[in-house]
Amino acid sequence: MIPPLDELLHARSGPMTADMVLHPADFGLGRVPARLKPAATTNSVCGFCSTGCSLTIHLNANGEAINLSANRDYPVNLGMACPKGWEALTPLAAPDRATTPLLRVKKSGALAPVSWKRALAAFTEHFKRTQRDHGPHSIAFLSTGQIVMEEMALLGALFKFGMGALHCDSNTRQCMATSHVAYKQSFGFDAPPYTYADFEESDALIFIGANPCIAHPIMWQRVMMNKRKPEIVVVDPRATETAQAATLHVVLRPKSDLTLLYGLAHLLIARGAVKKDFIAAHTTNYDAFAAFVATFTPQHTAAETGVPVATLHRLVEIIATREHVSFWWTMGVNQSHEATRTAQAIINLALMTGHIGRPGTGANSITGQCNAMGSRLFGNATSLLGGYDFAKPEHREHVGKILGLAPAQIPDHNGYAYDQILDAIDRGEIRALWVIATNPAHSWINQTRAKEILGKLDFLVVQDMYATTETARMADLVLPAAGWGEKEGILINSERRLGLVKKVARAPGQALSDFAIFQLVAEAWGCGELFRAWSSPEATFQILKQLSAGQPCDFSGIRDYAHIETSGGIQWPFNAAEAAVCSMEDERCQMERPEPSSITHRNSSIQQRRLFADGKFFHADGRAKFLFDPPRPMPEPPDTEYPFILLTGRGSSSQWHTGSRTDKSAVLRKLAPTVLTVEIHPDDAERLGLSAGDRATIRSRRGEAEAIAVVTATVQRGQIFLPMHFEAVNRLTFPSFDPHSRQPSYKACAVAVAKR
Repeated sequence: MIPPLDELLHARSGPMTADMVLHPADFGLGRVPARLKPAATTNSVCGFCSTGCSLTIHLNANGEAINLSANRDYPVNLGMACPKGWEALTPLAAPDRATTPLLRVKKSGALAPVSWKRALAAFTEHFKRTQRDHGPHSIAFLSTGQIVMEEMALLGALFKFGMGALHCDSNTRQCMATSHVAYKQSFGFDAPPYTYADFEESDALIFIGANPCIAHPIMWQRVMMNKRKPEIVVVDPRATETAQAATLHVVLRPKSDLTLLYGLAHLLIARGAVKKDFIAAHTTNYDAFAAFVATFTPQHTAAETGVPVATLHRLVEIIATREHVSFWWTMGVNQSHEATRTAQAIINLALMTGHIGRPGTGANSITGQCNAMGSRLFGNATSLLGGYDFAKPEHREHVGKILGLAPAQIPDHNGYAYDQILDAIDRGEIRALWVIATNPAHSWINQTRAKEILGKLDFLVVQDMYATTETARMADLVLPAAGWGEKEGILINSERRLGLVKKVARAPGQALSDFAIFQLVAEAWGCGELFRAWSSPEATFQILKQLSAGQPCDFSGIRDYAHIETSGGIQWPFNAAEAAVCSMEDERCQMERPEPSSITHRNSSIQQRRLFADGKFFHADGRAKFLFDPPRPMPEPPDTEYPFILLTGRGSSSQWHTGSRTDKSAVLRKLAPTVLTVEIHPDDAERLGLSAGDRATIRSRRGEAEAIAVVTATVQRGQIFLPMHFEAVNRLTFPSFDPHSRQPSYKACAVAVAKR
């Protein structure tokens, strides 16, 4: 049974004492307040980015977190942590935490505190009325890659199987939809093939549209630990921090990377640097691809991309002669108008050269959010739970059997993607929206229109740690949620590693875990009976194990949460047969070395697991596919009125997304800009009369922003760069979307710049 509300509120306190109050000052870097001496430690995976670092949480005698340090024994971060990780506890003590449900009062228009009982009644009343008046699919939700896998799964199941609705998506659409679709089409399943050890085992690492030095600093530290003296190539229009540390920076025109990659394929074929045996045995459609790239000559490629022919040959020489070459990409590729084919052009390079399935190789997408992969596999949005297909009757029957559902209770097609949900709100088709742990009024592309669309809703519910986000301030109902460290569950990182999040702090006031909120909604809605077996996050994990069995993401060999923790996280696939082999290896290891051993000494078959070593992919024929399309022009190129190209990206390793958490830390605010800055080339600055420190106005066809000028040659002439974390940036961005992944193209649009 779902515990009653008073029990849930009591349970959220865990071992905390009622009079214990936490203050931001308690969470300094490396400090333990004198009044709170640590009594014990536990480990928990960080809840910011997809790296999946393990943090050692220092607890007082009440079992309460008072500080943290980096876990030296975890195979991901090896005792390292970025600034966000060191400050992970601080946002929990922020003074603007949402501590009670808030409901907008009709007369005053203000949000006022209400009981959970009243909040749940308002939720069900408005959403059920909307379905009754406008159809079952007139409600929707927008979720996140920031909550744990079990919460994502319960939400998706509740919405589609319990509430009978269809249209839902997550902010994973903004970061990882492209990689999801690219892998699924090329490999037959969404399957990043690598392990972090590949950072250290490559002879050449090629980063395309990726800046791990800032975006994934612990991954970058793993690159720095590489003892093979590797070539480090960065393909990026901007001289990023990673590019400045590279052995080769390939400077290209924005959004010309697809042409560049096809040009590299042309040269590799001309050089005879392709693995014909591998291609013949393990791929399809190569001949058509080779014919397609025949026109991408060095001269054509150079003319289209701005990359000199000599640089093209140098890059091909690296790919052709190094034994272990790995290709890495992230948002510079994923957030593009032709993102999926660009990602697949990278995959094609790995396939044609045989740089896949071996140490130090791979076509490797670096994930953005801490649990974007959990969202991709178990969000029940674009894929049925466990990576199954809504459209296949046999998949619906299989999932229904595990969950005790009739196949008819499972939709037979996908709902709308994120942008399509907003368009449906705009035309009045969707009338009520539930937003969970994301902030679209800040982060969605073409922000002014996004806010206008959200304002058209009959009823907007926001479930968040804070009632102060741009989206929460627009809400009709705010549900206060626990954050990382105040609940438990699994996050899946970039290398497919399942890591455990622990509850080490008490959520403030009446805030509840997202899991508990979903349970309460199910009960209030009247469909709680469907989810009796989903009684806790760990009970839900056991259900998800069953759903994973037989899938490429099979982790049915994991016993429980304790198994994950003692193994240093476990990468999928890890089925029962593999678990038995690892258990035997572990026993033999203990017999040979009876003294206690740290996690870093445990058998490597659990610790480091890459895919495709056997050359078998996940399509029915066991082969990978070469996929390609002609490049398309940038949707909004510069012109005389808007002569600059706007580039956006992560601004600092101390900032995270819209800043709703990182801005709570005084330490992180000191390490990152607190005002919007714009990078502009010295020649452009001189022409515009701009000096460093001047105020500049940046305008697009959609809005304008003010920023402090940073005059630097890190950007090319005719281009500017804005960090994405500031609210003003998405007033400018142009709403174009990749046709395959529906991912928005944040990285390039036309703007004008003037001195203010």
